[in-house]
Amino acid sequence: MGKHIEKNKKAHFAQSDQHPAVKQHGADANAAEHHSASAGRSREDANALRAVMLFPALIFCAGLWGFLFPATAGQITPYTSILLGVIMFGMGLTLTIPDFTMVITHPFPILIGVVAQYLIMPSLAVFVVWILRLPADVAVGVILVGCAPGGTASNVVAYLAKADVALSVTMTSISTLLAPLLTPLLTAWLAGTYMPVDARSMATSVAQMVLAPVIGGFVVRFLFPTLVDHLLPILPWLSTIVIAIVVAGVVAPSHEAVRTAGALVFAAVALHNVLGFAIGYAFAKLCRANNRAAHTVSIEVGMQNSGLAATLATQYFPGTAAALPGGIFSIWHNLSGALLALLFRRLAQREETN
Repeated sequence: MGKHIEKNKKAHFAQSDQHPAVKQHGADANAAEHHSASAGRSREDANALRAVMLFPALIFCAGLWGFLFPATAGQITPYTSILLGVIMFGMGLTLTIPDFTMVITHPFPILIGVVAQYLIMPSLAVFVVWILRLPADVAVGVILVGCAPGGTASNVVAYLAKADVALSVTMTSISTLLAPLLTPLLTAWLAGTYMPVDARSMATSVAQMVLAPVIGGFVVRFLFPTLVDHLLPILPWLSTIVIAIVVAGVVAPSHEAVRTAGALVFAAVALHNVLGFAIGYAFAKLCRANNRAAHTVSIEVGMQNSGLAATLATQYFPGTAAALPGGIFSIWHNLSGALLALLFRRLAQREETN
């Protein structure tokens, strides 16, 4: 899966620098090879889809472990911030310089995505809290999810959906780099009425858990590109395993809250996520983005770095159910994202044939 995404990213930047006549010639050549390559692509797509559908299953099993065996899974809880750093380091390993040059060459779609990320999801979190009348600790957890940056799984879902993978990776990267500033500020503003939020301390934690590992991974990729290229195919699986461990560590101390408020939290998470997909798409179309970019923005907005939200909730609101929305979101958005990818993929294929 990592190789597929890298190829898609490289193709995007190679095509953007070509003369129209060269593009047409390439299109004619590709058309001649289309039939022989289609079977191989179908197998690749099936394997990638199988992997993404397996992600929520693994994470669900980890959540079940945390719920049924809290004493054992709870031993992971003190280390969730370190594990999140491992995940973000893996994200940094996938980044290249062209991912950031796109900010200069294609700034408008990236601006649409990042603005939507930090405008729509926090606003929707407040709406969900209000309409479902959530308890204070759960409300804080939902708002934390809404104020988190985009999730790394969105890049794989963008690939499956035939969306713009290069745009997806760049949006995730930029929203992640902005997280040490925007996540604490938005959380303090929107959740401060429910519980006290130490925005300055939270900013430091986000920088340590997110910014430093991402930059570290990027530097390692820059210095040792050949070595990292060999690791790319296993990175999605490694990230999923670590995310699953984080979920177990998050659910364990909240296992009693799952019994009493599990259904309500699930409803809040599902509503938040689905509305994020829908309004993210509508916002992009309102900004006159094309269908492919609109699909990408929809995926980016709806899929959050819920592992970060859950880890922050565990650290700053211990002994409450604030981490529960992040844990459940980690399971739900992988499943809903895979289903959305199927829908967007069919729409893209229909557009290609017309």
